[in-house]
Amino acid sequence: MNVVEERLRHTQGQTDGQTDGGTHLATPAPVELVVLLSEDGTPTGTADKAFVHGLDTRLHLAFSCHVFDEDGRILVTRRALSKKAWPGVWTNSFCGHPGPDEAMTDAVTRRAEHELGIEIDALSVALPDFRYRAVDAAGIVENEICPVFTATTSSHINPRADEVMEWRWADRAELITAVTATPWAFSPWLTLQLPLLYPSS
Repeated sequence: MNVVEERLRHTQGQTDGQTDGGTHLATPAPVELVVLLSEDGTPTGTADKAFVHGLDTRLHLAFSCHVFDEDGRILVTRRALSKKAWPGVWTNSFCGHPGPDEAMTDAVTRRAEHELGIEIDALSVALPDFRYRAVDAAGIVENEICPVFTATTSSHINPRADEVMEWRWADRAELITAVTATPWAFSPWLTLQLPLLYPSS
């Protein structure tokens, strides 16, 4: 079994419950659906998030968010090692997928609380048409139409361990310098988004 198959098997087998020697069946985790898209961005259906990312990921809807504090520093996070795609890589504040019929701003707000335990303010779309496709070292593909948002927060950062293994507030110019010098250490979507967000930097 290769690395990709093992990641897929691990994710597909995750449950919320436990067995006790076969007497009780484990309770499946709630299904989180993502919105599948045609090449022109038209919704074509839904898929279980647990299975949508693989060696030939279908185009789907997502979002990225860059969160700032009152001093203008940007929150960067390191993806948990248990993540299916780009585990252990430094990236933007958080990402996610809106559910079917869920407003994008509602999805961003929901994900901020779920992943980082924060409330966000001044939510604004910065790159409404951002789209990318990338392949990680194990062959897992991201293929997303992914509007990029910015927001602020005054909340204490309290991330979920299964989402974020490290985080820090970074000076924007220093982050841009780091990503430019070592793009391989960051998520591909962050390396693509920063020049579009700050073209004069």
